[in-house]
Amino acid sequence: MDQAEQLRNIIKANNNPRPAARIITVTSGKGGVGKSNTAINLAIQFRKMGQRVIILDADFGLANIEIMFGAVPKHNLCDLIYQGKNIREIITWGPMEVGFISGGSGIVGLSNLSRDYLIYIVQNLAELDTIADIIIVDTGAGISDAVLEFLVASGEILLVTTPEPTSITDSYSLLKALRHHPRFSETASQIKVIANKVDNQNEGQVLFNKLNTVVGRYLKLPIMYLGAVPQDSQLSRAVMQQMPVSLQSPGAKSALAYEAIAAKMMNKELGQSVTKRGMAAFFSHIVAGKKNND
Repeated sequence: MDQAEQLRNIIKANNNPRPAARIITVTSGKGGVGKSNTAINLAIQFRKMGQRVIILDADFGLANIEIMFGAVPKHNLCDLIYQGKNIREIITWGPMEVGFISGGSGIVGLSNLSRDYLIYIVQNLAELDTIADIIIVDTGAGISDAVLEFLVASGEILLVTTPEPTSITDSYSLLKALRHHPRFSETASQIKVIANKVDNQNEGQVLFNKLNTVVGRYLKLPIMYLGAVPQDSQLSRAVMQQMPVSLQSPGAKSALAYEAIAAKMMNKELGQSVTKRGMAAFFSHIVAGKKNND
């Protein structure tokens, strides 16, 4: 029995009837486009709608989420994997009771763990499905193997891009790498785009149209437009004060844009139903891929 089959059996063994969390993986082709800001503000907007939300900061080496939250976590995913902490002990609670888990560098070593360790981790991660309705995974920027592993495991990918030509080009390159990944499934993953730092809504639509044209022509990959977030001095001020703009200035144009995007994502009448994969299945997909690549 291969590792992937073992992991599937672990999930089945722990598959008591329970809700599965919605996993939203936020990514970008390059740094500096507002990816972490997007993750945090969408989390706040989902909370305002009554959803229980946890952010997993998978941007290893950079503590963007905790800096923006103004909260320093006592523990991270490494402590669950290597120090025997349980999942509830490594959650830091931020504004509006949005949960936050620092990834540390724990996922890098997953492929070296024994089956017993994997069972322990999967069981703990499965508990997140009882704690949260939505789990937002904030990946690193760019096209690293680690980022692609998160994306192919996710049923819902949120790509943040800006009008800068390099951002559009890098977004296309990321989608190209994802499209050609051996374990990427077009039918199992929805790709949604947010145009960030635009002057107006029309610029955001034009940006998406450009990206959609080349992605459709050369990658034959469907992508969906969620909307645009405008340049906003109130957002910049909120970042400097380590507060989500959606909390500090809920009437700011950027906050209202995040509110509209979150509402659109929660709209079940968009045509495509969202598969709630759950955190155990999400991580098992990653681990299986790392095992198969070793």
